[in-house]
Amino acid sequence: MSAGAAINRPAITVCVILATLLQSLDTTIANVALPYMQGSVSASQDQIAWVLTSYIAAAAIMTPPTGFLASRFGLKRLFIVSVLGFTIASMLCGISQSLLEIVLSRVLQGLFGAALVPLSQSVLMNINPPEKQGQAMAIFGVAVMVGPILGPVLGGWLTENYDWRWVFFINLPIGALAAAGLATFLFDTPRVPGVRLDWLGFASLSLGIGALQVMLDRGEELDWFSSREILVEAVLAGSAFYVFLVHTFTAREPFIRPSLFRDRNFAAGVLFIAVVGITYYSSLALQPPYLQGLMNYPVVTAGLVMGPRGAGTMAAMMIVGRLIGVVDTRVLLAFGLGATGWSFYAMTGWTPDISQASIVVVGIVQGLGLGFLFVPLSTATLATLSREHRTEGAGIYNLSRNIGSSIGISAVNTFLTRNTIINHAELAAHLQPTDPGFADPATRALLNPTDAGGRAALDTLVTGQAQIIAYIDDYKLLMVAVLVTVPLLLVFRRPARAGQAARDEVMLPE
Repeated sequence: MSAGAAINRPAITVCVILATLLQSLDTTIANVALPYMQGSVSASQDQIAWVLTSYIAAAAIMTPPTGFLASRFGLKRLFIVSVLGFTIASMLCGISQSLLEIVLSRVLQGLFGAALVPLSQSVLMNINPPEKQGQAMAIFGVAVMVGPILGPVLGGWLTENYDWRWVFFINLPIGALAAAGLATFLFDTPRVPGVRLDWLGFASLSLGIGALQVMLDRGEELDWFSSREILVEAVLAGSAFYVFLVHTFTAREPFIRPSLFRDRNFAAGVLFIAVVGITYYSSLALQPPYLQGLMNYPVVTAGLVMGPRGAGTMAAMMIVGRLIGVVDTRVLLAFGLGATGWSFYAMTGWTPDISQASIVVVGIVQGLGLGFLFVPLSTATLATLSREHRTEGAGIYNLSRNIGSSIGISAVNTFLTRNTIINHAELAAHLQPTDPGFADPATRALLNPTDAGGRAALDTLVTGQAQIIAYIDDYKLLMVAVLVTVPLLLVFRRPARAGQAARDEVMLPE
């Protein structure tokens, strides 16, 4: 590798990380601003949720064709257009005056932002020799995994001190710097003008993902399959995925090549990252309402208590980046699974009386576990793919993470709601006006079951206890999800080093 390449690699890395940060921050930064948006555009609770749903669905749909678009138009051109499009869409979100304008702008954000993560992975893998790919994935992982943690904190601070529109305007300088840097330092890959898009495969997969995403987002609100809308969306998703699978295995040039899954590292990694998405984003969705609803933490305090998990993730990624190639990948993944599983086990013992120090310690351990999972997993999954298939593989890999996240968040929220109702009924069944506990005058004054006010107070107390048990059940479920991935460790193999460097052409100007 030339001296010029060594000089330009850090600049490209910085630009790529900025682009990744754009996408990863926006997965959660708008969440805390939703109540302010709702009042600004006079939307209902159900309507404002489309601000989140539209972005996730659009990003999920446009992630798989990243490989085709990079081959057809060139990686550099696609990367720059994606960054600029995402930045412009962010500006449109910030200046929107109605719910329709915000939702359409968020759709544009999702469409342009979908390619940013797989392109970033592909570029970092391609500009680094095999012995440094682990460190590159560590740097990349910091932006991907820490962004969703910092999003609510940053979004809350911007909304509280400025305006909800700044959660979108903050993307403008970041996007401008990233686009300028990519235009200056990144060298384009050869284009393949004759490549064609499998429209039937793309359309069926897009319809399946879109219907599944909407079904997951609205299922709990509409009581799942008791709703005609959910039934229609389920049939659409199932039919579309069936058409996609049949077409994939019968078409001459399918949208997603089944041959990619002959690489056992890639196939295992796609399954593994889905479980990581389920556990990581589900825990992020569960902890803020636990801290704010059951422990009465202010928004900013909840964000600060959760922050050390991001520090643990960053520390782990910096450490594991240097261990890849020295320590067996399976050992690193096993450590990550162990730390993550222990953190969920510890959370099954949480009550609202848990100290902030205990929450921070568990968060740091969970962050360490996630760091030891994400970096070696990304490296092992993509390192054995050839360079021309790496962008397509990264798109499928990130699609699996997104689908896993959607399913996980929907599942834990559904179980939380239903288990709260079940636990409430079971606890209330053991309460009788003749219970000895009500004989105490002080207790009876507050929780008199024969008085309307006392029954209301008693119901609030029982509901809180039912929620605590429901949270414990969810954390047990996440712990089990981590443990069932252990057999996948046996599938992974070390990537062959011989001849690998020859395939890693460097995308740099001469």
